[in-house]
Amino acid sequence: MTDNLSFQDLYADSVASIGKSDKISEATRAKIKMLQTQKDKILSVNATRCSDSKGRIQPEKDGDIRNCFERDMGRIIYSQAFRRLKHKTQVFFNPANDHICSRLEHVIYVDYIASTIGSALNLNVDLIRAIALGHDVGHTPFGHSGERILNRKLKEVDDKLYFEHESNGLRVLNILEKHNGDNGLNLTFEVRDGIISHCGEYYSERKLEPCRDKTEEDLSYLIPKKNRKGPATMEGCVVRFADKIAYVGRDIEDALRTGVIASEFDVPVVADGLGSSNSEIINFLVQDIIENSIDKGCIMMSDHAGDALEHTLNENVAKIYRAPRVQTYEKYCEVMIEGLFDAFYEAVQNVEKATESRSSSIRKFAEFVCNHPEYKAGENTPLPIYVSDYIAGMTDTFAAGCFNEMYKS
Repeated sequence: MTDNLSFQDLYADSVASIGKSDKISEATRAKIKMLQTQKDKILSVNATRCSDSKGRIQPEKDGDIRNCFERDMGRIIYSQAFRRLKHKTQVFFNPANDHICSRLEHVIYVDYIASTIGSALNLNVDLIRAIALGHDVGHTPFGHSGERILNRKLKEVDDKLYFEHESNGLRVLNILEKHNGDNGLNLTFEVRDGIISHCGEYYSERKLEPCRDKTEEDLSYLIPKKNRKGPATMEGCVVRFADKIAYVGRDIEDALRTGVIASEFDVPVVADGLGSSNSEIINFLVQDIIENSIDKGCIMMSDHAGDALEHTLNENVAKIYRAPRVQTYEKYCEVMIEGLFDAFYEAVQNVEKATESRSSSIRKFAEFVCNHPEYKAGENTPLPIYVSDYIAGMTDTFAAGCFNEMYKS
């Protein structure tokens, strides 16, 4: 079984048949449709109904079993990008420790937390789950360290270029992944919007109101995060809050496990009332958001909870993310990402020559470029973007292996 094929590629016919089986009778189809309609009707007035979706770039006929957001969820979890999350760092790189949070585990936590909030607020949980499960597929290897270094390398080549995992996630799902033999998963507007708008790094946010007037143009990769509008749906707002909730306490636990925090006296000071464990922190924040958002057209938390969350996140920055061991790890990441970028950028300037390189890593990269949808279409894509597309898709171990093959052999 080749690593170059996703589950959907290998079993395309079987996956495509889900939801339109000939074994479903007309009577059953009618009953399922009725139940889906009823489910839509009983949602909160603030929820996003499946029937009101702005749809897909390429129109598709809905299946008999799954609504449009459930179909998106399936396409995301069967994609290669989603599969690779299990081997990507969340914060701490420690492949020998099975209890250190991976990027995939973080995504599952966000899914659970956001679904809990959404269910209590009677929002569209199917939409929430699709956004949550897809929100981090654009992340680089080595967590945010890899993201910062890749962004810097792009700017060194061209100051107009940049890397942000939110927009890259949408690029991956829109262009690089395949579905039924075509490029891109052709996801609904609402799911794509939630993914590109999910940023959980705005620590001072207390309230999010959906930007319901957003259009396709607002989802452009060319709009940097600082100029991007917030989520278009209540469900997207929930995921954006859940992203912060999922990592604030877990990062403290992982810092202790990895020795980044040497003793209990160095633990970040968790704000009063927030809790003393990851589960208590999550429970407090989830309940606060539900209490303050019920029957409202926004997602918000109390000033007390917002201040407590912001304080604890800033403590994590000071005592975890800027800890000496983490900074040493960032130097390690920097050497590898820089080495990979420089080698691949040189190779992409003569792809034909790169296909005959003695380095298997360079040959694999050249193959990736030759099969890239934009390269095959003759689009005027800046050459460094092919490099960032390739590096961002790597797992931690694959990136390290490529680096070692090119620089140590």
